[in-house]
Amino acid sequence: MNRPDTDHSPTTKPTTLAFDRLCAEIVTQTDLLRSHLKDADTSVPVPSCPEWNLNQLLRHLGGAHRSAELTVRTRASQPPEDESWRDVSRYAGEDPAVLGAWLADGAAMLANTLREAGPEATVWTPVPGGRPTPEFFARRMAHETLIHRADAALAVDATYDVDDEVAIDAVDEWLMLGSLPVMFDYYPSKRELLGPGRTLHFHATDTAPEARAEWVVDLTGDLLAWRRAHEKAAVAVRAPLTELLLLIYRRRPARGEGVEVLGDAPLLDLWLDHAHFG
Repeated sequence: MNRPDTDHSPTTKPTTLAFDRLCAEIVTQTDLLRSHLKDADTSVPVPSCPEWNLNQLLRHLGGAHRSAELTVRTRASQPPEDESWRDVSRYAGEDPAVLGAWLADGAAMLANTLREAGPEATVWTPVPGGRPTPEFFARRMAHETLIHRADAALAVDATYDVDDEVAIDAVDEWLMLGSLPVMFDYYPSKRELLGPGRTLHFHATDTAPEARAEWVVDLTGDLLAWRRAHEKAAVAVRAPLTELLLLIYRRRPARGEGVEVLGDAPLLDLWLDHAHFG
């Protein structure tokens, strides 16, 4: 279980980024993604999302922005009826300039709607037991955009860099969401992760000590748990922060360049096989 002073239960507010910063990051990350689209072939496959081409990836992200914007603007009390952005199979070959402008419009609308609502308004969110506020969507969409920017960069072989504060908060959010008790209902196979001695330590090797860019995933109790800590674990993973972020989000292989795995590597593989949600 989590330590009392590092409790990251779904009702706490572990984000290290202010609400306004999260809103701004939705636009910033979208603009960075759009920079990858100049002269891009939108029919190219996305290696990290093999079911999609680049066109479909962009339609998914832009649709998610618009769905979140509608949910917050209307102060929805239940899930949106239209989730067509989840099925993007019909999209192919669209003009990257047109797609880029469409993405920018959706990101700007979402950021503006979030700011107008403020972080404490009441609105439906897809996480039972969490804080039903626009802050959830600000954080989720900031990091959704951040990671799909990585997908686009991988598809067109572009450079991908992330601000340390943003990357650290993205790892925090991923671990928090993936550890919610309700995940056992959505993915019963996650219970296979639990067992004595099953701990993982992720350590960013290129950040300042005060950044505290180290995480322990604790699978030894009745629930999935995590904390920011420097502790011995059954398996340790050391890598630069951006590479660690992409590994945890399953965008890079665990045996990739610059990644050091020490200890129980099969436990890492098992965790990564189950480290998904949504």
